[in-house]
Amino acid sequence: MSSLLHASDQTVIEQAWEARDTLTPSSDSDVIQAIERAVDALDAGEVRVAEPNGKDWLVHEWLKKAVLLYFRTHHNEVSSDGTTRYFDKVPLKYRDATEAEFQQGGVRVVPQAVVRHGVYVGPECILMPSYVNIGAYIDGGTMVDTWATVGSCAQIGRNVHLSGGAGIGGVLEPLQATPTI
Repeated sequence: MSSLLHASDQTVIEQAWEARDTLTPSSDSDVIQAIERAVDALDAGEVRVAEPNGKDWLVHEWLKKAVLLYFRTHHNEVSSDGTTRYFDKVPLKYRDATEAEFQQGGVRVVPQAVVRHGVYVGPECILMPSYVNIGAYIDGGTMVDTWATVGSCAQIGRNVHLSGGAGIGGVLEPLQATPTI
């Protein structure tokens, strides 16, 4: 179990999913906290929406549900990357990162690389001007080249070079669908 997650978070998220039409940003704080912990754990790389399981991949649908519920339980907020402003429900991953945090993470992020919170980016990655959506996992040593897009919950391996302009689709719905790997 992730150090960020509580033992009951999966159950809370599964139950919240069943009542998703009633969820709002003012919903039960226990539900919102479970969702936020799941997204934080995705961001830290402690959990993945999909992971290798022998020759197959194991999809954790409850984490996809957490990502979808995040949108229902958060308001749009103004944020900035220093060059432009955004009005979105998901904050930018590196919006408050310090030089020491960049050094520790070992990630190079060039101007106009947009990465949402809830994305894991491994060490020695280079993010050129690109877009990476919530729930994605990018393993170490990978380059996301100029104007490439990595969709929600997509899984990108180690030492991959995503060519400029490439679009890697993500799969949030249907829940039983395997994310792009």
